[in-house]
Amino acid sequence: MKQKNLKEYVAGALRIAGITINGNKPYDIRIRNDSFYQRVLAENTLGLGESYMDRWWECDALDELINRALRFELTGHLKQNISLVWHVLKSKIINLQKVSRAFQVGESHYNLGNDLFKAMLDEKMVYTCGYWKAADNLDDAQIAKLDLICRKIELEPDMTVLDIGCGFGGFAAYAAEKYGARVTGITVSKEQAKLAREKCEGLPVEIKLEDYRRTVGRYDRVISVGTFEHIGYKNYRTYMQQVSRLLVDDGIAFLHTIGGNNSTTTTNPWTAKYIFPNGMIPSIAQIGKAMEGLFIMEDWHNFGEYYDKTLMAWHANFKKSWPELKNKYSDRFYRMWEYYLLSCAGAFRARTLQLWQIVMTKQGSRPSVQRIS
Repeated sequence: MKQKNLKEYVAGALRIAGITINGNKPYDIRIRNDSFYQRVLAENTLGLGESYMDRWWECDALDELINRALRFELTGHLKQNISLVWHVLKSKIINLQKVSRAFQVGESHYNLGNDLFKAMLDEKMVYTCGYWKAADNLDDAQIAKLDLICRKIELEPDMTVLDIGCGFGGFAAYAAEKYGARVTGITVSKEQAKLAREKCEGLPVEIKLEDYRRTVGRYDRVISVGTFEHIGYKNYRTYMQQVSRLLVDDGIAFLHTIGGNNSTTTTNPWTAKYIFPNGMIPSIAQIGKAMEGLFIMEDWHNFGEYYDKTLMAWHANFKKSWPELKNKYSDRFYRMWEYYLLSCAGAFRARTLQLWQIVMTKQGSRPSVQRIS
């Protein structure tokens, strides 16, 4: 297809979503390199993200551009080349999240630098969706989320809690300080572990650098906040079985995860390459199948709309802090990180991504858990 025809084809697809090439609306796309059209048609979402990193195009409201593109399913107009087909096949052939690969996401993403995450996140450094029901700022939204979790799992003083994927220790510190719990947190990021230990110093909290499949013991509560996205569909059942082994018979398990509307075995190729290697978003069907015969689903709460607000707040903090961060991180990194935050915000706004909190108990183990939202 000639360059002119390529441009006309892309322009026609964008018009379906009300997007104009070189238009004057905030979500219109401005093309800086005419090779953009061929690249995006050939490489799909990977080409779209990489061409943004390469400054081949600009947009004043990237989040809204992605929202519109997803709502009108514009990716259906793009081709699947050999590399993208292999991306899918690889996820089916290989267990991308096996034990020997478990620390890859920690090394490539969560170890990027605590200075970056301190600048972007809230005061408690919680790197998951906030709960904005009665909050008007990021700090309050994250505190509300931490307290919501504690109430949902009916946390009481001296209870033992396993926090799978404890991040920077935000939940562990909050549960110990406010509810008197004794928390064990595990993470695959040495930088997260280092900072979490500092934040939890003097509290009944132990932080371990450990994969969940290597954890032993018995706990009153087992929670996971923002880790299930790294588990992988080949390991969902293994995860649920491990949680069941670690949880006392009358305990409560809790899962906080991004969710997808459809079952898949892989993730966006750009996200897998630049942000979360080996990651994937679970579906209701996949989670349900994994917990079948092990757990009763007591409550399933969706507040995906709050992730849009959370991501936009993170982006505002990141952008504000860039003058201090740019001495360590490159301009290309800035474009990559901006695309990550804003494209994810657009995906949640388009409702192609959800945020689920799931409360579970062992079958026949205890009375039902009170629903809290």
